[in-house]
Amino acid sequence: MQITLEELLESREKRWERQKRLIASHPNLTLLCLTIIIPGSVKRNAETLIAAKAAKSAISEALGDTLQLCEEYDLQTGFEAYFLTTMSQLEAKRTACKIEDGHKLGRLFDIDVFTDEVQPISREQIGLSPRRCMLCGQEARFCMRNHTHSTEELLDYIAKLTENYAE
Repeated sequence: MQITLEELLESREKRWERQKRLIASHPNLTLLCLTIIIPGSVKRNAETLIAAKAAKSAISEALGDTLQLCEEYDLQTGFEAYFLTTMSQLEAKRTACKIEDGHKLGRLFDIDVFTDEVQPISREQIGLSPRRCMLCGQEARFCMRNHTHSTEELLDYIAKLTENYAE
């Protein structure tokens, strides 16, 4: 099911509201927010659900006994999951990046870790370089900004990646 730009923007606003609520109601915990990276106007399909299940499992396992709460939302605008942990913010960011960089589907995971002011912690803040494009290895922001790859190329890659993972 395709979504509109308005629906996407509304979902981002609701996500930010959830993030604010969770941080405000759990001031001594660190918030991680998982979304799945998928280009185009279809944000929920077989590939995103495979990636979401894998990501949720990887995060829960990595957080272990420090995991205090997990909320998930399977929406037409994309899967979202929120994790609260007793890990420090920087330790949680290092853990999130390790999952993004090390898991077979990690390139499809977007795991944000937030400060108390609901600001995402960047990879650079923990000494890591920016994420790379899943197709060519350039800095991902560069390819996104310049539309280096077509949506079809990216979706084909994602389909093959998830198919190989599911086998």
